[in-house]
Amino acid sequence: MMPDPRTFPAASSASPGDQALYRLAEACLGAETGLSADAHGRELRQALARQLRGDGAALAATIGGAPSVAVARLLWRLLDAEWRDATLEGASGVAVTLFAIPLVVVVGSEQRTDSGAIPGVLADCAALGAILMEHGALAGNRSVAIANVLVGPDAVDLARLPALLEWQRLPDALAAHVSDRVRNLVPAPLAYRIDGERVHLRFLVGTAIAKPGLDLLAEASVGKWGTAMTQELGRQMGRSHLPVLALPRAPQYPLRALQQGRAAQREVSAQVFTSNAIRHLRARVGEPVAVLSAHRAADAPGGGELRLSLSSPFEPRDAEGFRCPLFALDRVDDVATMLLDLLRDCRMTDVRVLRGIYPDRAPGTGLPLLFKPDTIPDGEGGVVH
Repeated sequence: MMPDPRTFPAASSASPGDQALYRLAEACLGAETGLSADAHGRELRQALARQLRGDGAALAATIGGAPSVAVARLLWRLLDAEWRDATLEGASGVAVTLFAIPLVVVVGSEQRTDSGAIPGVLADCAALGAILMEHGALAGNRSVAIANVLVGPDAVDLARLPALLEWQRLPDALAAHVSDRVRNLVPAPLAYRIDGERVHLRFLVGTAIAKPGLDLLAEASVGKWGTAMTQELGRQMGRSHLPVLALPRAPQYPLRALQQGRAAQREVSAQVFTSNAIRHLRARVGEPVAVLSAHRAADAPGGGELRLSLSSPFEPRDAEGFRCPLFALDRVDDVATMLLDLLRDCRMTDVRVLRGIYPDRAPGTGLPLLFKPDTIPDGEGGVVH
């Protein structure tokens, strides 16, 4: 087990309303009976439902200020359930489902002097909707519309949820204060550079119309449409010297899409780094050694992250490192296991896992702290075979 390097806000620093929610969440998590847990859960969900239909910034502050991973996961789960139920409602006989498709996009320049950005605007969004319909995605729905832009995580994050919820209301049911402005989606360009692949997280946002109560997003896996969409996105975004690989995940409600997209981007980023670094070191100096450690870092989500260092005893001054973010819902051991499984798949035979929490920078150098076998503090490293 690895320690958690993140710093969680103290519940006492939250607003009185959020403090009450956190106490209720702790009571729900610590309830001795299922009936008691259900009662606390219903009260929590009612409070979150009010926030979902209110101010997005306040909602983001409530979830972001959670004092622990367990509380954050509970609030997130209940908020996702409330969103799902709101999606299945349809007072006029039809229900609008807003969905997001996470895309992990790998961009790499083949010209060593090239750098720039691909605009996040799609020339033919209808072709993407046609792919979903052709392969029976979204429970076979035939009324699918996809926006013509690739958006970043902020577009489907907590602060945007109340505005996105309004998108699921038919025009004749919209309140007078709701304008077309809330339906704007801002494209997020995809940068590329000469020093290797860049791994981006983007989302396709779309809507589908069906009868109330029908869950169009129940399928959690990517079907046959995934390959066709990867090819179509590569055709629309790629250039002759600029290969683009877009890996879609299943359409989901915004919160689930965001969670799964972040995890997928992190995993693909780790795969790209590890395969390149191991191949480079094996070709130059032989079999590398891996060190996995936990660090506090002010610029990391939550103030902490895991780091993977690859080095060789035959090149003592050279090490390559990967900064692995920890998001609000992540359990540290789950992320560490993902990295260890990846190293095992790469046939790494010497992996050290450190037990402590370490600073961001190496003393005296100002550079990010990356451990090598000869710099591991005594008694801090366990070997994984």
